[in-house]
Amino acid sequence: MAAKVSLLTLFSVFFLIFTLFTTQTLADCGNQSTDSCNNKSKALTLKIIAIFAILITSFIGVSLPLITRSIPALSPENNTFIIVKCFAAGIILGTGFTHVLPDSFSMLWSDCLQENPWHNFPFSGLVAMFSAIITLMVDSLATSIYNKKSRAGVIPAESNRGGGDDQEIGAANFGHFHGHGHQHHHDVEVKAEAGESQLLRYRVVAMVLELGIIVHSVVIGLSMGASNNTCSIRGLIAALCFHQMFEGMGLGGCILQADYKFLKKAVLVFFFSVTTPFGIALGIAMSTAYKENSPSALITVGLLNASSAGLLIYMALVDLLAADFMGRKLQDNIKLQIKSYIAVSLGAGGMAVMAKWA
Repeated sequence: MAAKVSLLTLFSVFFLIFTLFTTQTLADCGNQSTDSCNNKSKALTLKIIAIFAILITSFIGVSLPLITRSIPALSPENNTFIIVKCFAAGIILGTGFTHVLPDSFSMLWSDCLQENPWHNFPFSGLVAMFSAIITLMVDSLATSIYNKKSRAGVIPAESNRGGGDDQEIGAANFGHFHGHGHQHHHDVEVKAEAGESQLLRYRVVAMVLELGIIVHSVVIGLSMGASNNTCSIRGLIAALCFHQMFEGMGLGGCILQADYKFLKKAVLVFFFSVTTPFGIALGIAMSTAYKENSPSALITVGLLNASSAGLLIYMALVDLLAADFMGRKLQDNIKLQIKSYIAVSLGAGGMAVMAKWA
């Protein structure tokens, strides 16, 4: 499935480049006013710094949950891991609501677009809504298909842990098979199937979340790479480093729970780490021709942002937050619930503050 995500990513990037290089995109909308902050040579230096800074912070953020898995306090079974994951989910939720979706509304309501239909209907909200519905559909269907294939033995077990819930279930299944009644054997099989189903859910969540983050990361990077405004780029570097670090932690937590082998983890970490720097490099290469105020660019990027916002909001609320808060661990621990709520609020609030610069 990691290969499928890679293909979808490449297709999305190709579609973006193809659309943005149309003649309508290359033609700017109106005359841009001169600004003392516009300095192409200084902006290029800042953008090169941004590529390396964001690459490093993205890699650290997404790798941190995987590297610290051996630390008991940060293992998926520990309360600290739940709190950190809720904070990262708040980051993702804040990104969707305060960064990506407002950008989409701003682009599709731009004066550079025709009054009819773009100013007469909230296309950003419509696309975000259907994006969330389609994400639900993909989430549900992918889980169903993987469950059926797993039960049929098509998908082999793929675990990298020496222990854990699923391994303990498997050990219980084999260790207690002899000398017990049929009912106990049935109960163990049900537990084993439930554990396997949960593992498949984690894998679907990790893949879908990765795809949504990749799409909006390329768009964010493209916007920075095409800009020559040194005043905005300086603020964007700090904001995006913060954003990528903690968004990566949320994704890294999902990858850890998905329990992939090393190669698939490496592929997911690689694509998350390089997409924003790739978008910046692409924007630099296109900066002489690409005009962010052209009608085609506004429509394409605006619709992509709306689609990404719907996906991120759905994933944050349903697959990350609701799954944890409605789970047994938080339901049985009110204090942990309160701490997790505070963590979500801090994460979302932090991204809302960052919206001033990014």
